[in-house]
Amino acid sequence: MSYRNFLDEAGKGFPSSNYLLASSDPFLHSEAVSLIKTQIPPEERDFSFHSFDLASTGSESIPFEQILDVLNTVPFFGGRKHIIVENFQKLLKKEFKKLEQYLQNPSESSCLILLNLGQIKKDAKDKLKGVKQILLDINERDIPSWLKQKAKAKGLTISDSAAEYLLGTIGPDLGMLSSEIDKCTLIGKTSVDKKDIIDIIECKRTYSAFDLVNAINAGDAEKVFRIYGILRETEEPYSLLGALNWQYGRFMAGRDTPRDKKHNYHVFNILHEADVQIKSSGSFYPVELLLARLLRIPKQR
Repeated sequence: MSYRNFLDEAGKGFPSSNYLLASSDPFLHSEAVSLIKTQIPPEERDFSFHSFDLASTGSESIPFEQILDVLNTVPFFGGRKHIIVENFQKLLKKEFKKLEQYLQNPSESSCLILLNLGQIKKDAKDKLKGVKQILLDINERDIPSWLKQKAKAKGLTISDSAAEYLLGTIGPDLGMLSSEIDKCTLIGKTSVDKKDIIDIIECKRTYSAFDLVNAINAGDAEKVFRIYGILRETEEPYSLLGALNWQYGRFMAGRDTPRDKKHNYHVFNILHEADVQIKSSGSFYPVELLLARLLRIPKQR
């Protein structure tokens, strides 16, 4: 089940008693929790909405038995309670057995929502009987649609060209993309086009990842590092790499001769290596090395 299924469940008021939401992006968990909160009237949230984090330590750590007690307690206002358990992947084996027992006879007045960071382990999947499991992760090709849905929720209509430009410029970082949509609400328009996005983004910088790819393809090292010097003032290393991946993907679409395939393989192998290095170091150095290596690749005719 996908993010679309999650939205459908939200539209129906989360009718199931138990859910497991999995994602490799913590931002999507945060988005999910925000949406779940909207199901509960503000004046009832102190009593009908509870969130626990299994990754908490020390005085903030909550015994799992206490979470089960909250699930089995009748709501103060009647209706249903929503219980969030974050970092479900941290649940200990001895506590998992207690969860299995609860799932055999779940409370009719509570909705349990487990948030799993990363892939769900196979043995956990098989044991979670009666739990509706939904993968929140969004494929890169579906991000433009997600952006349009995000904008619609804020009373905006965003064009296809605007969504694609935003993704191509910012990259697939959902948190940063969401921030740009928030900025769109401040321009005083309900319909947002590509030009509006350009005005919002380019007011803080002169170049985009599109310009960087063009300069690399032209073999202009001086321009490449001039553009890069500007971009690094406003971008995180991983976000910039994501934008480069997106732009190269678009640039190479439809190029499928043997020579093209060899060139494309070389480019994306370098991008992948930079991805691994950035994740391990968190610094800009792998990006600088990446640009130097891309400049040395023979240019396409």
